[in-house]
Amino acid sequence: MNLLECLVGIALCALLLNPLLKTSADLVMKQIEYEKTQALISEADRAFELIGRAIRMAGYRNNQPNTQPKTVQTKKAGNLVNKNVFLEINEGVGFRGSDALTVRHELSDGIDFDCIGNTLTKDRTKNNLAMQGFLVDRQAGIPKGQKVNGGSLICQSLDRQGRIQNSTLMNGIGGLYIEELNAAQSRSDKGQRLFKIRLHMTDGAKLNLDLEHTFSTRNFL
Repeated sequence: MNLLECLVGIALCALLLNPLLKTSADLVMKQIEYEKTQALISEADRAFELIGRAIRMAGYRNNQPNTQPKTVQTKKAGNLVNKNVFLEINEGVGFRGSDALTVRHELSDGIDFDCIGNTLTKDRTKNNLAMQGFLVDRQAGIPKGQKVNGGSLICQSLDRQGRIQNSTLMNGIGGLYIEELNAAQSRSDKGQRLFKIRLHMTDGAKLNLDLEHTFSTRNFL
């Protein structure tokens, strides 16, 4: 076999193998994309579980059915709106216009946990109410101007001195958006409230997922 035949053979092999190599590379890329997508969905499911649990706990009162809920003033869309102290929504205050959620409740006779799994105790309450909050903030330690992999979902709770403490739950959060679905009915009936929670998840590059879940309060607010 001379040099020309060798070159022709190599060229033919390259022509035959190129589609196979390209297909293999595409499969690898698809597998990586699938794994990243599943990781983002898993993180979103965890966030939904924590937020949903907090919403269901909002307004819980331990053996005090006649206690009247207090109200506070919060800003929403530039106006002052009366809000139940047990559940507050602040629109557009977080990373890239994300909403923030704050819930308050009394402690049960069992063991209560905050949004990062630590036990809630009497010394971690204020006016006998425990607090749990969720918001999206810029990732800590990232210089301004540098591209980031979304924001960080922050969990808020009270420390033993009654001060708000922030803990990072996860990254890759492009946005947190909260919509109350039955606002008019729940206000008139003083019944349970229904919320649609939407999470925008991102890997900071190609993947952008919009996931949503609906939760209802279990207590009358």
